[in-house]
Amino acid sequence: MDRNSIIGIIIIVGILIVYSIINKPSEEELARRQHMADSLRNVRLEQFELEQAEIRKQDSLAASKTTLAVTDTNKTNLQRMFGDFGSAATGENEFYTIENNLIKLVVSSKGGRPYSVELKKYKTHDSLPLILFSGDSTIFGLNFGYQDRLISTNDLFFQALSDEKNLYAGEDSVSLSLTLNASEGKYIKYTYTVHHDKYMVGFNVDFVGLEEISTRSTQSVDLNWEMYVPQQEQEKKNENIYTTIYYKPYQNDVEYFNARSNKDKMSEEIPAKVTWIAFKDQFFSSVLISDDPFETPKVEYFNLPDEDRFLKKLRAEIGVPFYHSGNESVSMKFFFGPNKYNLLKKYKEYELKELVPLGNNIIKWINQYVIISIFDWLSKFISNYGLIILLLTIIIKIGLLPLTYRSYLSTAKMRVLKPQIDELNAKYPKGKEMEKQQATMALYRKAGASPFGGCLPQLLQFPILFAMFRFFPSSIELRQQSFLWAKDLSTYDSILDLPFSIPLGYGDHVSLFTILMTVSTIISIRVSSQTTASSQQMPGMKTMMYIMPVMFMFILNSFSAALTYYYFLANMITFGQNWLFKQFIDEEALLKKMAARQAKSKKKSGWQERMEKMAKERGYKPPAKSGNKPLKKR
Repeated sequence: MDRNSIIGIIIIVGILIVYSIINKPSEEELARRQHMADSLRNVRLEQFELEQAEIRKQDSLAASKTTLAVTDTNKTNLQRMFGDFGSAATGENEFYTIENNLIKLVVSSKGGRPYSVELKKYKTHDSLPLILFSGDSTIFGLNFGYQDRLISTNDLFFQALSDEKNLYAGEDSVSLSLTLNASEGKYIKYTYTVHHDKYMVGFNVDFVGLEEISTRSTQSVDLNWEMYVPQQEQEKKNENIYTTIYYKPYQNDVEYFNARSNKDKMSEEIPAKVTWIAFKDQFFSSVLISDDPFETPKVEYFNLPDEDRFLKKLRAEIGVPFYHSGNESVSMKFFFGPNKYNLLKKYKEYELKELVPLGNNIIKWINQYVIISIFDWLSKFISNYGLIILLLTIIIKIGLLPLTYRSYLSTAKMRVLKPQIDELNAKYPKGKEMEKQQATMALYRKAGASPFGGCLPQLLQFPILFAMFRFFPSSIELRQQSFLWAKDLSTYDSILDLPFSIPLGYGDHVSLFTILMTVSTIISIRVSSQTTASSQQMPGMKTMMYIMPVMFMFILNSFSAALTYYYFLANMITFGQNWLFKQFIDEEALLKKMAARQAKSKKKSGWQERMEKMAKERGYKPPAKSGNKPLKKR
């Protein structure tokens, strides 16, 4: 890539910036747009509430039709169909709300199941209430054999033990109990308990007088849990790669399905007990936890068409502990809440913090103990997350300053050696590459320089870059936080929506932070290549170095704006550091120091000896000794 190409890219970016400034709306226009946005949001909210009411109405209507159809049959038929549970086959579908300051859980009497969950402190990308699941998008029920019949609690009607349909946990906790009655003294009871200021919901299942239940396993009863995960964020494709199933094998590390798989369906039978199973999207999770581990569950997920309003269908067949005694209780919990690292790490006994994908090995360690610690500390004093990212970047770059300095110093050494490298390139024509390489290595050894001296410090910084790649898209703190032109730092910062989609993953929008990151990276490569001798020896590698930033521009255009903003800041701060280094490093003095080092004899390194041995074996003769000719000044 030549200078004209770089200038062209800069001009394009400049045009986009000027275009955004010229088309910046006036205060009156902003006020009018805000009014329209508020009106549209209110309309959407009313429509959403009407849709929820209609869903409940249809469910109740369907239940009523079922009631009428079954009522027309006689009790003998009911007994034949459902055995002792025949009386629970009919009923009216009632809804009960149990909530606190954080969540609103609606329970349906049909199936006694969680019907919907709303997280009160969060909204969808289009300002609607954030519903984890609702209506028929979820299934939750026990399946077992009883009196030679297959019983599914999801199709039967529970009876609430209280007439109160709206329960609120003020400063304490509230509970909702529903029973599925069989014959006298035989029933299943579900109890939901919500505590104040908690995302964790207690869930107890009591089996009374039902020791005759038959199951596939002698020590468990089947629980079927299915969920269609709705889209919550602006960029569906990006959200979808974080939507999957996590599970915690008993006394083992947390595992998960690879959400990036292109397979339409993935399933696995887990050959071990499991402490919890989670249906997770990018920023929120529904987790079912058992104090007594589940028995060998089967989990699977299904990819859905792109035009579907849901992300994936997630499913789990779970073995709930059941020991066929007369009276027994299973203690479980639901976690309905955000994937917030500092919140989840409080549940140490369950290791729920693993729901936040921070990478593996050293990447995970850097995120947990460095990035998140600094990020949270800055958040205590600053509310603007754009400024927090700026300060975070500065702190990290200061911490990496010794490595950056070593890299620049190595580059400076290569720069002052460039005239001698050019002489060697002219001295050894094509066909004498081995002799030229030996002479070049001898020059580096005597001068105390290395063509890879600037690479190693840069490679040591790569874990930080990969840690950021994991951290920013997973940080719910950045969700719906605006900065400059970016309306939401957790997704892309579009300054121009295109009427078409650019292939290779770029998308139908232009993200300014991504362009700024790309341009600053290309300029950095250009400046670096002009100051090193090695770039002339590897033209293919030089071209690849220019292609890589463009490839990342296509890849990251739909990623978190916080991520590309950080990479852009890191490039700009590096420019500033290099300018400071240039003021303090006297290249004339450095040249004299390297010339003095060259004048002294130095034992050959093991690598140099191996290279010369290899050359001799191939029939090459070493170049004539130069008599330790001192370095020339530029």
